[in-house]
Amino acid sequence: MRPPRSRAAVAAAIALGVVATLGGATGTVGTAAASPSVLSERDQPRPSGVRDEDSRRLQQAVRTRAIMKHLEQLQVVADRYGDRAAGQQGYAASSRYVEHVLREAGYQPRRQYFPFTYTRVNANTLTAGGDEVANHVLTGSPSTPAGGVAGELVAPADPLGCTAAAWSGIDATGKIALVNRGTCPFADKSRVAKAAGALGVVIWNNAPGEFTGGTLGETTDDLAPTTGINQDVGQALVADLAAGPVQATLDLDILVEERQTWNVVAETRRGRSGNVVMAGAHLDGVQDGAGINDNGSGSATLLETAVQLKKMEGRLRNKVRFAWWGAEELGLLGSTHYVNDLVENRPAALDDIATYLNYDMVGSPNYIVGVYDADESSFEASAPVPAGSIETERAYRRYFRAVGQPVVDTAFSGRSDYQAFIANGVAAGGLFSGGDGVKTPEQARLFGGTAGITYDPNYHTPADDLANVNRRSVTIMSDAIAHMTIRLGKSTAVIDVPGGRSTPKRVVVPRTDEPRR
Repeated sequence: MRPPRSRAAVAAAIALGVVATLGGATGTVGTAAASPSVLSERDQPRPSGVRDEDSRRLQQAVRTRAIMKHLEQLQVVADRYGDRAAGQQGYAASSRYVEHVLREAGYQPRRQYFPFTYTRVNANTLTAGGDEVANHVLTGSPSTPAGGVAGELVAPADPLGCTAAAWSGIDATGKIALVNRGTCPFADKSRVAKAAGALGVVIWNNAPGEFTGGTLGETTDDLAPTTGINQDVGQALVADLAAGPVQATLDLDILVEERQTWNVVAETRRGRSGNVVMAGAHLDGVQDGAGINDNGSGSATLLETAVQLKKMEGRLRNKVRFAWWGAEELGLLGSTHYVNDLVENRPAALDDIATYLNYDMVGSPNYIVGVYDADESSFEASAPVPAGSIETERAYRRYFRAVGQPVVDTAFSGRSDYQAFIANGVAAGGLFSGGDGVKTPEQARLFGGTAGITYDPNYHTPADDLANVNRRSVTIMSDAIAHMTIRLGKSTAVIDVPGGRSTPKRVVVPRTDEPRR
């Protein structure tokens, strides 16, 4: 007789889709658990300056160790399937794991399916001046013709290449455009260069480090084959161009096909359905990587918060809804589909959401404690900030002041899943530990770490694995997430605004919005 299967072992088996052959699953789990630097640390009781006893209870229940166990399972999935990207088996296995843990906790999770355009790079070769250049193909780029395209490099008069005026007086016909990253969406750069006659587009980074991220949105006929290169290489090519012609070739072979993916949504049974507190994190990662910090960290923390909140459900007056979004990395597709579905079919249900709380990367190795800047005191937001958002930011800040934790503003830049919510007048807030931005000396003084390098040096790379997660950051963020979840679940009075929430004109947010620049 086989020994009884532990909950952790069953969860691992479900994540891998091999419940019937548990031995293989547990063997894989054993391999993933072999990081003593992660697993030998013990959670310590954490002092709290928060007076709310329910908040203290939930913070203590949401243990960093348990969050790391969820992350181990996501690492197991990525090790088996290669990544956890939308449209891939790794995403399906990740969602099975989340759904299983939710059911075990007493939730009834549901999937919300939606179609999307799946792309995968089979080959990408760029040469310039006779040398092969490492490059990062932008999601949504079309392929070049078989055999690639060849021509001189050409740069616009305005290096950013955002408008047709940037190419005025420049002959780009039959050439390969070399433009600088920044200011406008990548899709604009690609579209404008193609209209000017360019056969392909090479975008060079506007900051040191690897060219990461980058999507054109959905592949359309008006886009040129487009790839990205590092800043130092781009600057060298610009200098070479000033000295004379530079010949280049670009060969991109990209699979493009329609596939289906889904969001996972679960909510508490208790609480008023007319005043919903919603929290979300994207579950998908980029291709060819485990995506453990981005965004296993947010997904795992949200999952453990949901598990422990269920035990305190009787304390809630408002319904709490959790969402694990699909295809965020392809242009915020899952959250946009969710909001658009409500706009088109159930607008009153959108009005019932008191606030949306977003958690995208909460374990960055060179972390900051960032709170979304709803009052725009430091950064201009990507859309008009809805009523209640400033109050949500203040609620986070009050919590952090109570526990003596410094924080900084982080922008509502349009680069994560709050975007469709704020575009439709739903209050939003959330936390962010940093991605491809560079840590300042002041931030290093506040949070430790290293100034002058990115918050996550492994952002969107295969090295974003279990070793890439800072447990201290996870602990700080998970305490705040637990506090806000139950605080608002009990009462949203702290984020209510005089006169109540207005009902703005609803808009269907385009799926082709380009979230990364």
